[in-house]
Amino acid sequence: MTERTRVLVPNGMLGIGFPEGTVKIALESGVDAIAIDGGSTDSGPYYLGASKPKTARGAVLRDLRKILGPAAEAGVPVIIGSCGTSGTDDGVDWVAGIVEEIVAEDRIPGRRLARIYSEQDKAFLKQRLAEGAVHPLEPAGPLTDDEIDSCEHIVALMGHEPMAEALAGGANIVLAGRATDCAAIAVVPVMRGADLGPAWHAAKIAECGALCTTGSGQGGVIVSIDADGFEVEPVMPDASCTPYTVSAHLLYENTDPFRLREPAGTLNTTDARYIALDDRRVRVEGSRFELVEQHTAKLEGSAVQGAQTMSIVGLRDDEVLGRIDEWVDSLNAFLHEHIPDALGLTADEYDIQLRPYGWNAVLGELDPSTAAPREVGVVMIATAKDQAAATAVAKFSNPHLLHHPLPGASGVPSWSFLTSPAETERGTLYGFVLQHVVDALTPTELFRLETTEIN
Repeated sequence: MTERTRVLVPNGMLGIGFPEGTVKIALESGVDAIAIDGGSTDSGPYYLGASKPKTARGAVLRDLRKILGPAAEAGVPVIIGSCGTSGTDDGVDWVAGIVEEIVAEDRIPGRRLARIYSEQDKAFLKQRLAEGAVHPLEPAGPLTDDEIDSCEHIVALMGHEPMAEALAGGANIVLAGRATDCAAIAVVPVMRGADLGPAWHAAKIAECGALCTTGSGQGGVIVSIDADGFEVEPVMPDASCTPYTVSAHLLYENTDPFRLREPAGTLNTTDARYIALDDRRVRVEGSRFELVEQHTAKLEGSAVQGAQTMSIVGLRDDEVLGRIDEWVDSLNAFLHEHIPDALGLTADEYDIQLRPYGWNAVLGELDPSTAAPREVGVVMIATAKDQAAATAVAKFSNPHLLHHPLPGASGVPSWSFLTSPAETERGTLYGFVLQHVVDALTPTELFRLETTEIN
């Protein structure tokens, strides 16, 4: 590799916005590609199970409008991974529809759009399972046909290779289904001959845009990959990169501070060196990538697991808050004692969670506290096989959430519900089912590519 490849990452996720001048400033400094992540599993299994985006259409349209026209004028490709949040086929088509609308309305010429679909056929996966080509990741056990059949949608995480195939075929807008967070950023540098170590390390650092800087987290970053390493710098002048902010980002969503697994192998940053070039830029050298013989793709699947209804009540009483765990345990025991008789539900047909926010709802016993809170919001989540049963549990619980006394106390208290009606139906409950990888004969085998011209 004899030249640098510069990639702009405007923000950490399509639809969350970035300052107006981000793309213009970056393009004026010279970039070879614009890459951005379109999704994540961070917000749970609903978006995959329902095949719906987390982000608002108007917000995605706003971000893409800021990118597509300037990118076309500069002649640089736009690569988006995990379209529509979960990377389902619907998500790819949803983003493609927004792209086509912008291209038509803004009269952007010469756009060649690639759609890379990552949803997996259940019959195909069951065949691969029978062949011994599907493997569990801890703590999951062996996969079964029934678990595959239970999923509403199953996607496989792609690396950079399907995107490279699309770009090599002439696409200048690449919309990928479910992909690793780094793939869209790494693809152009790798295609231009960059060493895999610096390319994937740079991609990991830049995956969340300006979160690897000292600034507000807005405005994006540019990574410049060369033969010996890479540099990272913020786009906006009010932000800076330091060796600390850059090196720390490898800890983000990663169990190992030095190793990051991708479909083709593992990024190893054990010997990486982080050097401040000035008060805004950091250079990194010493990263390496360890290829594996067997290319694998992680599978993600989401299945229906019932329905939920939620109620929120606010507690503000010194005596109760001083014994909040006791109050919650007492209410929980009371509800479980009376719900089977009142509603005709057995213990395995419903579930109740009481989460006292402001006390221990987030970390529970992992973060013990001795100081009584000033006020607590108790969230009751009722789960059952269908919405009617979940709502029935919540309705039965309503007066007891409102008036349940502290054990041993005299009189009946009265708390405050957040909403009227007190119960809010959350709808279908989804859960992640798969924690497995599937062997791939080639890095592109599991993915389908369609390319079209946009008029």
